[in-house]
Amino acid sequence: MTAGQERDAATIDPVAGDDGAGDPKAGVSMMPLEVLLAQPRGFCAGVERAIDIVERALAKYGAPVYVRHEIVHNKHVVDTLKARGAVFVEEVDEIPEGAVTVFSAHGVAQKVENSAELRQLDVIDATCPLVTKVHKEGRRYAERGYDIVLIGHLGHPEVEGTLGQIPGVVHVISEPDEVDSLEVRDPNQVAFVTQTTLSVNDTKDVIAALRVRYPNIIGPDTRDICYATQNRQTAVIEMSKQVDLLLVVGAHNSSNSNRLREIGENFGLPSYLIQNADDLVPAWLDGVNRVGLTAGASAPEKLVRETIERLRQYRAVSVRTLDGVEENVHFKLPPELAEVPRPKEAAEAWAID
Repeated sequence: MTAGQERDAATIDPVAGDDGAGDPKAGVSMMPLEVLLAQPRGFCAGVERAIDIVERALAKYGAPVYVRHEIVHNKHVVDTLKARGAVFVEEVDEIPEGAVTVFSAHGVAQKVENSAELRQLDVIDATCPLVTKVHKEGRRYAERGYDIVLIGHLGHPEVEGTLGQIPGVVHVISEPDEVDSLEVRDPNQVAFVTQTTLSVNDTKDVIAALRVRYPNIIGPDTRDICYATQNRQTAVIEMSKQVDLLLVVGAHNSSNSNRLREIGENFGLPSYLIQNADDLVPAWLDGVNRVGLTAGASAPEKLVRETIERLRQYRAVSVRTLDGVEENVHFKLPPELAEVPRPKEAAEAWAID
């Protein structure tokens, strides 16, 4: 056993069966392949709540239930909910007047809320509570006359929604070198907020640059950073020290999934973002003894399990789950759905135990 193996605090994972080894099959290499699973991975509380809202709304009101934008950034999730009767649109004017409508986990601008009210839509808000918290912080700073720096990626739905929720001067930046080009009304009246899908590591250099230029800048405590983003990145950082290849299950338009892949690249690892098992390329496994496997916050565990099964078609796989943070966060459902039972098919669709 190598020193690296001794450092692995891991256990046999339930998805691996009794010993995690695949059955010998024609054309399958019997060269061992160890898969290390990141802990935590996959659905965060905000994503699970948003999907749960759509499922329970369909159960209570029947199809169709309209959803503005993808409920979360994952094609499997969207396609599964479409099959059950959810209709996804980009603008509220595509929704029939009076229809049951869900706002996605990313949040929406105030003008979207106003348009929904004009159309008398029956709105259920699935905005992640952590995103809502950022909206409230931004509005509070705006009311006090601060210029607000929003650290995030312009064009991301969450950033667009946050911009539309803060009635004041907001500057969007994502890199430290953008700080020097900021033009604010009063250098002593500057505040910052962050996109929730960025971690402490993602934002620390930008915040440091802001503090140098604006010593009196105010902003949220680092404890306000999305716990799920931080936990998943920390898990991948530790896992990347132990593997030869990193696979991230997630959508290409998922900010947090892309960042997980970038972490692996920063360690010099071949790192790939895959939507599902069909994206796997067998040649990636050449010369690889250990694969690190994780999933973005919008990716269901079912896709992770299917990826492992696909790997078993190429190699004799064993699976171990690394030690990590056990997340026990749960967000309350909207009161109109709290008493609606979760549909039975949900556990199978997302592999929620």
